[in-house]
Amino acid sequence: MANLINEAEIRATWAPIIESATGINDASKLAWMSEYCHNHKLYEDASQMTLGTAGNIFGMGATTLPGNTFSNGMSTTKGSGDKSPSLLPLAMQVAAQTIGLDLVPVVPMAGPMGLLSYLDFVYEGGKLAGTTTPTYVKVGLATGTFATALAEIQALTDDTIVASSGNYGSYTLIGLSRIDGKFIFKVNSIDGANANVDADLKDAFVGLTHACTASDVELVKALEDHVKGFAAADASGNPFSRAAGEQTPDKLMGLSLFSKSVTAETFQVAAAVTREQVQDLKQFGVDAVAQVEAVLTNELTQGINQYILGRIRTLGALNVTRAFSTNAFDLALPAASTLVGGETLPSVHRRILSQILASANLIANRGRRGAGNFAVCGPQTATVLQSIAGFVANPMANTFAQAAGAIYPLGSVAGINIYTDPTMDWNDYSIAVGRKGDGNGPGIVFMPYLMAESVQAIAEGTMAPKVAVKSRFALVDAGFHPETQYVEFNVTGVTNLLTLV
Repeated sequence: MANLINEAEIRATWAPIIESATGINDASKLAWMSEYCHNHKLYEDASQMTLGTAGNIFGMGATTLPGNTFSNGMSTTKGSGDKSPSLLPLAMQVAAQTIGLDLVPVVPMAGPMGLLSYLDFVYEGGKLAGTTTPTYVKVGLATGTFATALAEIQALTDDTIVASSGNYGSYTLIGLSRIDGKFIFKVNSIDGANANVDADLKDAFVGLTHACTASDVELVKALEDHVKGFAAADASGNPFSRAAGEQTPDKLMGLSLFSKSVTAETFQVAAAVTREQVQDLKQFGVDAVAQVEAVLTNELTQGINQYILGRIRTLGALNVTRAFSTNAFDLALPAASTLVGGETLPSVHRRILSQILASANLIANRGRRGAGNFAVCGPQTATVLQSIAGFVANPMANTFAQAAGAIYPLGSVAGINIYTDPTMDWNDYSIAVGRKGDGNGPGIVFMPYLMAESVQAIAEGTMAPKVAVKSRFALVDAGFHPETQYVEFNVTGVTNLLTLV
C-alpha cells in the first residue's frame, strides 16, 4: 500500500523528537514511528471542532460524549463540541512499551482502511481458465484419503493419470508441495472434451479406482515450491547443449498480483476517578488522572502484545503441523528430566538452545526468506536459558544476562533474540520462534492507524474526571503462506524444568 510521501524528510523531522522523548534509537523503529507521527499530525490538522447551530451561540454547555447508535453513518445522539485530543505522547508511549511491535514489521496506515498488495512468481505457460495450459499445476483433495490416492497414482505407469473421457489428457506427478503437501503435476496434454485444465484434472481424479475428488487446481508458486529442471533440459536439472538451447522455446514464468482489504480494528478501555481522589492524592504528589492514563496505556499495551503473540503462536503451530504432514518430523523436545549416561541437567537444558536454532533454520527452509530471528518463551524456560548462559561443555554463542527481573528482552542465542512473556504460566513450556521481515514478504504485519487516542470528559452527575483510551490498528496475515515464518514447539514430558523428578 503506497503512500506518496517523502520518507527521508519525514524521518529527518520526527526521528530526533522521538529519540529525545522516548530514548528509542533503533533505525527500523524510528522509521515507522516517524511515518506514524506524520500521519498523526495530518489527522489532527484535519480534525474539525463541531460548533452549535449557526447564529445561536449557547456556550459550551455540559460535556457529553456522542452515543454509540448510528444512522446513515452519523451518531443519533450528538456530543458536546469538545475536540477529542488524539495525544501523540500517549501514542508514542504505547508504541515504545509494546514489545510485540519488535516481533513483526510495522506499516502505518494513513486512514482507517486500505489495500495491502502482494505478489508471487508462478510457473505459467498458459492459463487455468483456457485450453492453453500452464506447465505445472497443483491440486489437493476435496474428498478421499490422501495416502491411498498417492499410492494409486504412484502405481500407474510413469506416475501419470489421464482424463476419464474424450482424448485422455494426461498429467504426470512430479512431487508434493513442501508447504501444504498438495500434488504437483506436469501437464502433458488436456482432454479436448473438457474446457480447461481445472475441469480436466478433476475428471482424471474421478477416473481413479480410489474414491476421491480433487480440489480446485492452482498454479505452482516458484519461491515456495521450486520445481527442479524447469529452466533445464530435463527433470534431472541437466543444462541444454548450445544446439538444443537454440531450438527449444523458453518455458514461461509469470507474476500473480493479489490484494487484501485492510480495515482498522479497535482496542478501547476507560477509567474514572472521583473528585475526592483527585483532590486528596495531591498531598502525596500524585496526579490521579495521570496515573489512570498510565494504567490504561498499560492495558492497551498488554492487549496488543497478547493479540500479536497469539497470532504468532497460531501460525507457528500451523506451520509445524503442515511440516510434519509433508515431511514426517516433529519438533517436540525430549523431556528435560530424562537423563542418560554422562548427562547432567544443564546438558539436557542445553538441548533447548539447539531446538531454538533448529526452529529458526526450519523457518529458513520452509519460508525461503531467511532464518528466524526471535523467540518468545515463558518465565521458567527463560530461567533455564539464563542458567546455562555460560555452559562450558558444549557452548553456544549467546548474550543472556544472568540477572533476574528482565521482563522482556532476555538476550540472544546464535543471533536469535529471546523474549520473555511474563503472562505465560510458570509451567508453560511452549516456545514460539519467528522471523521479523520488512513488510514486503509473507508474515504478520502490524498496521497502526491511531496508536492511542485519549479522551477526557467530566461526568455530568458527579463532575468526576473520566478518561477513555482507544487504539485502532490492523493485524494482517500478509502473503500466500504467512505461517512459514513462524514455528511453535514444546518441551514435553516434564514436571519441572528446574528440578529432577
